[in-house]
Amino acid sequence: MNENQKEKSTFGFREVDSDKKRDLVDGVFNAVSDNYDLMNDFLSLGIHRLWKRVAIEIAEIRPNHRVLDLAGGTGDLIKLMSPKINKEGLLVLSDINENMLFSGRDRLIDQGIHNFESVQLDAQNIPFQKDYFDLITIAFGLRNVTEKGLALDSIYKCLKPGGRVLILEFSKPENEIFREIYDLYSFEVIPKIGELIAGTEESYRYLAESIRMHPDQNELLELMEKSGFIDCSYSNLTNGIVAIHTGSKR
Repeated sequence: MNENQKEKSTFGFREVDSDKKRDLVDGVFNAVSDNYDLMNDFLSLGIHRLWKRVAIEIAEIRPNHRVLDLAGGTGDLIKLMSPKINKEGLLVLSDINENMLFSGRDRLIDQGIHNFESVQLDAQNIPFQKDYFDLITIAFGLRNVTEKGLALDSIYKCLKPGGRVLILEFSKPENEIFREIYDLYSFEVIPKIGELIAGTEESYRYLAESIRMHPDQNELLELMEKSGFIDCSYSNLTNGIVAIHTGSKR
């Protein structure tokens, strides 16, 4: 295959070779990892923590569940799930980015949370056996995956029959006027704040662009169904700024 025939993927608004996207995304998260939680709190006015709490309530976790959290570098979901899991269950914190993974792991340990394992992995090729997990979650990470369909296929494979996937991700606001205001905030304000607080306007511009390029609510439902998930549905939060998608394995 020559250079012009390489598979392409989106990196924000740019089209890049698919095999280069992981390194580009790694560069973004290496740049923002030290200030990621602070920026999330600042840019969402702390609402991202409420979104995550709602997601965990929807997840209906049982004490003996095996749970894998993908792209979980902040550790936020593991922190919320930890009290719900007993010694018969399993919690796995994972991220493709080493800096994000270690940062989240260390933060959880510092907070006295120890009932979890941490693994660096690619969501497109989850290195666990088939039919292993009761629940797989991914919060604000799917849009950064090179091939979303591959990730959904891999999630499906590793879930037990009847197991569930839960995806918390930025989506498309329902109200047109609200959407225009949100776009203005995303593309004009967020990068400037990123430069001021985290010293990287470019990284936060990519994060804003990646939200725009991510499939909307119904498009993501179709991707999930294509991977074999049944009983797929979504719930909008904050006028559709984010959506929680769920689906089950047959």
